[in-house]
This record gives sequence, C-alpha cells and structure tokens, in this order.
Amino acid sequence: MLQLGFVSAILADKTFEDVVDFAAENGYSCVEMMCWPKGNAERRYAGVTHIDVQEMNEDQVIYLKSYLAKKKVSISALGYYPNPLDPDEERAQHCIDHLKKLIRLAPRLGVGVVNTFIGRDPQKNIEDNLSKFAEVWPEIIKEAEDHEVKIGIENCPMLFTNDEWPGGKNLAISPAIWRKMFDLIPSKNLGLNYDPSHLVWMQMDEVEPLFEFKDRIFHVHLKDVKVYQEKLDEYGILSYPLDFHSPKIPGLGDVRWRDFFSVLTSIGYKGPVCVEVEDKAFEGSEEDIRAALLTSRNYLQQFLAL
Repeated sequence: MLQLGFVSAILADKTFEDVVDFAAENGYSCVEMMCWPKGNAERRYAGVTHIDVQEMNEDQVIYLKSYLAKKKVSISALGYYPNPLDPDEERAQHCIDHLKKLIRLAPRLGVGVVNTFIGRDPQKNIEDNLSKFAEVWPEIIKEAEDHEVKIGIENCPMLFTNDEWPGGKNLAISPAIWRKMFDLIPSKNLGLNYDPSHLVWMQMDEVEPLFEFKDRIFHVHLKDVKVYQEKLDEYGILSYPLDFHSPKIPGLGDVRWRDFFSVLTSIGYKGPVCVEVEDKAFEGSEEDIRAALLTSRNYLQQFLAL
C-alpha cells in the first residue's frame, strides 16, 4: 500500500512536533522531514529545519522516535536539497559534509532514505558535470552503502532564477541523464525521488519513465504543474521556466494523475508518496497552507486506500 505523506517545508515555521501532529490529525501517515543546516535560506523552501542534525544526540534520537511512534507517523525520508557540485569548492564541501551527516543519522532514526540533489555547475555542459559527478559522488554513495541508506535524487532542474542560469543547479533532469548517472555509479543505493511535475513543464512524458526506472524509485513527490500555452508561445521554451508555468497542488494542473498512479501501482511501488506544496495560491496564510494539504489529501483519496 502506498504511504501518503507531505514534505515538511511548507510548514517552515512549525516545530517537529507541530508537523507530526498535523500529519497524525489529518490522515497523513508519513512526512519527509527537512534537515537543512540552521541559518539563512538561500531560496524559497530552502533552509527549513525540522530535524537539526548538528544538535542531535542519542537522547534526542530516542525522543523523536518515541514521539513518532506515539502519533503513528513515520519519516518517509530526510530531506536536504543543496548543490554538491557547486563550482565554489568550499560551498560544495559544506553541502557534502552535511549530506553525510544525514546519511549517518537516518538509520539511527529508523529512516531508510535521504532525498537530495546531485547538484550542477550551471556554467558547464552536461558532459562536464557528469565527469564531476563521477569524481564527487562515489564517496557519498559509499557512505550510504556503509549505513544501508538509499539516496533519492529529485529530478528538479533548479533552473528558475537568474543565479541558476543557464544550466540549472541539479544535473538529474531526464531519463537520458539518469541512465548515464546509474552507469557511472551502478550502486543500488542511488536512485530517484521522482517528481512528475518537472517532466511536464519540460514537455516530457511524466508516466512512461516509471517502467524503465521502477527499481530506482525510492520516493515520490506529488506536485502538480500548470503550463500556460499562451505564455509558452510568448516566451518560448528557452526562457525562465516560471515565465510559462506554475507549480500547483495535485489535481489543479496538467499531471495525468490517473495514469501516473496506474503505472506506479503496476510496477509494484509501495513506498511513500508525499505532497509537495509549492503553489503560491496557497501561501497567503496558515489557513491557506492547511487548505493546500487537506485539498491535496482529498483529491488523492481516489487513488489511495487511506
């Protein structure tokens, strides 16, 4: 059975306990907990810390596990989405060091997946970034293997603002690149945190890749997207993507959810499916955020045994 959850970033101002309580009280069985280092967020939805890895000791681990058990909520994954291939080596190393801390923490919390980005130097082409990936990522995956943790790479290009232009800050954007990644590092601990919405706005099939990569799908994000054809006609596919599309909550965009869940169940996926709210129409107040999570839950009920 699929496990319905949500990504905790939308509840950025709430505590760990608040997030777990919301899940328990509103029909969500799991949460992807954000674990950014505490400090200033460098972009929207980044910098959210519901589990502070830096301050984690054994007493805190016991407390978190006990609280989750009491509320009958699980952690689907620990989430941290930086740029481990940042051209600034000091920044890149900071990302890698923190990511390794999450990998070491995950099994202590009984969590089997850490979600993140591959990263990318936006000024370099795909081939050069793949070469850098082959240099940087083996040690991260070795850490994951040693701790029996799976790494779920989200397929978001991170190509939305001027500082991310022209290539974006995450390499893992397409099936063609996923194949090359898995050829370079064939470890079974490296896989995908699959988000269909990013494929849709890039004018790609969001359903068909599920068949080929069924053994690499460790986690799923449920985010919708609306592509405005009139804006795409005006700006073109090479413009900033936010010029012609908007993230939406599930059911309010162009993702073919019936087909998506049909294939997801056909391939035997039984893991977490987590609502990721990045819909600006539902960010104006706490009531809006609550409505986003409850509306998403209600829409997804038709596909899930809740």
